[in-house]
Amino acid sequence: MTSDNHSVKLEGGVPADLADMVAYQQGAVVSRTLLQDETGTLTVFSFDEGQALSEHTVPYHAFVQVLDGEAEITVGKNPSLVKAGEIILMPGHVSHRVRATKRFKMLLTLFKAAANTVD
Repeated sequence: MTSDNHSVKLEGGVPADLADMVAYQQGAVVSRTLLQDETGTLTVFSFDEGQALSEHTVPYHAFVQVLDGEAEITVGKNPSLVKAGEIILMPGHVSHRVRATKRFKMLLTLFKAAANTVD
């Protein structure tokens, strides 16, 4: 996977085209982080056809919104074909895998759990 280090300037109240924020690259997965802090991350990805993120588990809820193309996203043992305009939840602590059945772009929104507080 490659990371596109060019900064994205997002301005409050100004629309931006997510799909234009990351380019396709032959034979690669490209990512660009838009926001990363203690509460979570917002990252756009492009996948060339056939590229994948191997099965893994994270402790946080993650949402994938497909911006262009389509992908097979497996959550637990359940594969789903997710197309442009659709969103899928990958619950925390459940294994998941992403595979590009066609070239596709996605927005990944990852929410970290709030810290436990003591009363």
